[in-house]
Amino acid sequence: MVRPLEKKPQQSKMDKLEQIFEKRVNFMRSLKDKKPDEYPSWPIDLSNKASQQHLRDLALRGVEEMFEALQHLKNWKPHRDTELKEFDREEFLEEVVDAFNYFFSVLILVDVDAHELFTAYCKKDEKIHRRLGSGY
Repeated sequence: MVRPLEKKPQQSKMDKLEQIFEKRVNFMRSLKDKKPDEYPSWPIDLSNKASQQHLRDLALRGVEEMFEALQHLKNWKPHRDTELKEFDREEFLEEVVDAFNYFFSVLILVDVDAHELFTAYCKKDEKIHRRLGSGY
């Protein structure tokens, strides 16, 4: 049987990282419209105490979400003899995405975009590979 050609969804001109940033910005704007005190206007001034406090709070929320993700790991204790085979990958991933959302909010508030993040990521990647190669 010959299957008809499936239409591929139209791809955006933006790459996936850019789409993530756009989705987060849209959410942040919508949330700010409904709850004006949830986010300051951005980009924020990092020399300002209130801005630093807000950024720190957002980052810690992201860390809390990572801890929620880690709670799905049941076999990490070295002293545990029994292994639990059940693992809810979807719930784990949802918590990781929650963490990323807070971290993306931090980046957006300080005016980092997809290009700048990718550039910084590549620079750090080169650095850690050099360290690995040099016996760091």
